[in-house]
Amino acid sequence: MSGVSVTEGTQDAVPAADSLVALSNVNKHFGALHVLQDIDLSIARGEVVVVIGPSGSGKSTLCRTINRLETIDSGTITLDGLPLPAEGKELARLRADVGMVFQSFNLFAHKTVLENVMLGQLKVRKTDRPAAEEKARALLDRVGVGTQADKYPAQLSGGQQQRVAIARALAMDPKVMLFDEPTSALDPEMINEVLEVMQQLAREGMTMIVVTHEMGFARSAANRVVFMADGKIVEEAAPDQFFSNPRSDRAKDFLSKILHH
Repeated sequence: MSGVSVTEGTQDAVPAADSLVALSNVNKHFGALHVLQDIDLSIARGEVVVVIGPSGSGKSTLCRTINRLETIDSGTITLDGLPLPAEGKELARLRADVGMVFQSFNLFAHKTVLENVMLGQLKVRKTDRPAAEEKARALLDRVGVGTQADKYPAQLSGGQQQRVAIARALAMDPKVMLFDEPTSALDPEMINEVLEVMQQLAREGMTMIVVTHEMGFARSAANRVVFMADGKIVEEAAPDQFFSNPRSDRAKDFLSKILHH
């Protein structure tokens, strides 16, 4: 395959003009381990891309390079046409445009739920306090935890904490939301309450990149499934096509192991 540079505007999946996130020829090593190998990926505005694959395939690293929690060794990543800044104020601004939800909820334990969701608005977006509070309360309602606003994170279930983390990311009006295995630390009965919020965001047109083991979510919410193995994108396709007729042996093998039920 002749990979065309994302910036040239001629690209198969998504024309560069419409791509909100574009990775071109991205490489990343951890010591001798080549965790991302020549990654080319373009995500359109409003698209939901689900990244799946075996453990150690580079999925989380890929996710973390998009808001520069991980640096890259070579290649380019652009957000809304601009290269990712290296450090300083621009990087903080970029991170505000890229909402991130992790496996661990990373809420501030000593702040209430409401304060957690207000903090970024006050510190980064410089929103005034009444507006920040109004928005935070509306978002907590939207993710179904409005009644928990004055509690501390430790008083909430894992599913509730993760929904607060989603509200906190949304409070920044991000251009794209990254979810790095957002349900993997949750008890089974809490997984759906988080996936429902994510499904709703997908329906509302939020651009989302989701690393997950939840194949049901991938089937129902994704516009595109990206399958990674050994640091490479092995295959990408619409969910129906990927789950019913994977092209690569790696994907067939992976699906046979997880879709046995």
